[in-house]
Amino acid sequence: MTSLSEIQYNILHALIETAAEGYLVTDEKGTIIFSNSQIESLFGYTKKEVIGQNIDILLPKEYRNKHKEHRKEFNQNPKKRNMGANIDLWALKKDQTKFRVQVSLNHYHSQGKMFILALVSDITERVEAAIKINILNQELEEKVEHRTKELDKALEAIKESQLLYSAIARNFPKGTINVFDTDLNYIFVEGQELFRYGVTSKMLVGTNYLERLAPEIRPQIEKNLKKVFKGKSISFEVEHKKNYYLLNAVPLADSNGKIKQILVVEKNVTQEKKSEEEIKKMLEKEIQLNELKSRFVSMASHEFRTPLSTILSSTTLIEKYDENGEHEKKKKHLYRIRSSVNNLTGILNDFLSLDKIEEGKVTCTPSEFDLISICKELKEEMQALAKQNQVINCSFQTETIVVQLDKQLLKNIMINLISNAIKYSPENSTIHIKIEIENNLTIHVTDSGIGIPESEQKHLFERFFRAKNSTNIQGTGLGLHIVKKYAEMMNGTVTFNSKENEGTTFTVTLPININSYAN
Repeated sequence: MTSLSEIQYNILHALIETAAEGYLVTDEKGTIIFSNSQIESLFGYTKKEVIGQNIDILLPKEYRNKHKEHRKEFNQNPKKRNMGANIDLWALKKDQTKFRVQVSLNHYHSQGKMFILALVSDITERVEAAIKINILNQELEEKVEHRTKELDKALEAIKESQLLYSAIARNFPKGTINVFDTDLNYIFVEGQELFRYGVTSKMLVGTNYLERLAPEIRPQIEKNLKKVFKGKSISFEVEHKKNYYLLNAVPLADSNGKIKQILVVEKNVTQEKKSEEEIKKMLEKEIQLNELKSRFVSMASHEFRTPLSTILSSTTLIEKYDENGEHEKKKKHLYRIRSSVNNLTGILNDFLSLDKIEEGKVTCTPSEFDLISICKELKEEMQALAKQNQVINCSFQTETIVVQLDKQLLKNIMINLISNAIKYSPENSTIHIKIEIENNLTIHVTDSGIGIPESEQKHLFERFFRAKNSTNIQGTGLGLHIVKKYAEMMNGTVTFNSKENEGTTFTVTLPININSYAN
């Protein structure tokens, strides 16, 4: 019957021989006494070529003297150095090719002598986190499935190998190596993740694996691991204590072919998951930017073409009217030119305002001023832009309302809302501006225009959005987006009520006095 120590030796030997990293063991003088198969892959030397050689053959000549000093210091004061300790080294292949490696160091004593353990990883090329995870998983599964059974060792050799492999397992980076029985009790467990959780192998052996997990993930893990006892190798991810783990599990058959134990390699992939999520967010942002670019090009080509054509045709006609003395027609086309130029100016101002907001160049600078005076000034300015017989009506609770807000931002908000009311309302209509003050300042701008279709109202504050019933009216689709941004910079909100073909009321709610504000 196979002893527990032999099983552990077999498991550890299989892990070493099938590991993705290279493993080396040297004596105090740097003579190599053990290497795994991956060393041959990394350096090009066979085991026979490397065993008995000094570790310096794996280093470029210019680093060998320095390495001898480091080895001397390590022998005098041996300290554990984990993988990824921000130390990148140069290594030398058999064909004299140099490449970058990371090396984890540890040591152990046997028969009065100290031996150094080195775990070597090639870091010449780093691939994307998600791809790297998949490749490592596939390699691990393939290599575990092809483990060998070299059990023809003397008892003393097995004991020494146990010391070696246990030391390596304890240094398994960012994870644990586990062996469970049919009840999912720990038979063997080692790895760096144990240190992170403040437990040891001795504390866990004999306890139940599932009892350490959160209740909500136990059923899933138990179901998956039970499949392994039926001869199936599996790989799956779980979340535990705000960390993500990748579990690769394979059956361990005894000499009779019965599966009484399973090997589970647990890898902490939290950082890789975060990198994967960041990549997804970047891709989503790039898609959004491409969509905005396309919408901008389409909108700009349309919105600029119409006023420019109007200006061109009106200029040509004015020349003819000058010759014929038709001053009324000339006046009409001058108005068209002025209107078209104002439209172009409005479009450019929208683009410039959005650009400044996106780059964080717009700041909120509060000052004390009388809002009623501002409203009266704006009424006169906007009345000059109104359509025929359009009237702008203002309603105030009092003749003076002193506020401490950003004066220019508030003017921009009101100009935009009143301009929209003029633009989307018919001739002979009234635009109402109502200002109320209680705990907060409330500004209502009401029109009797085309309104906003109910199905499209949820998109109203999005960049470049224009309702279907407004496509024949010039505009950028940026104004309300900018209004909302300006209001938020003053700790305010913008809401609206609208019914198609009846009109719209926009309501801006702002604090009377800003004590804190955001850029």
